[in-house]
Amino acid sequence: MLDFVTILGLAAGTLTTSAFLPQMIKTWQSKSAKDVSFSMLITFIIGVFLWFLYGICLQSSPIILTNGITLFFNIIILLLKIKYRKNSG
Repeated sequence: MLDFVTILGLAAGTLTTSAFLPQMIKTWQSKSAKDVSFSMLITFIIGVFLWFLYGICLQSSPIILTNGITLFFNIIILLLKIKYRKNSG
C-alpha cells in the first residue's frame, strides 16, 4: 500500500510531467519548434537527469518514475527541435 508521501510525490510528478505533453504534441503536429528555446531544453534536460539520478540514490520511486518520463518527453522535444530546425526561422 502506498503511503501519503509517495502518493503526494506521484501526484506532483504526474502534473509536472504531463505539462510537457501539449508542447510535445504541438511540436510534432506543427513540425516546428521555433518557440522552444534550445538552451532551456538543454538546461532542463540536464536538471531532470540529475533529479533522476538523485531519485536512484534515494531509491525513491516517485522521483525516478516521473523524472524518467519527463526526461524522455523532453529528449523527444529536443530531437523534434533538431529535426524541424529548418522550420524554426
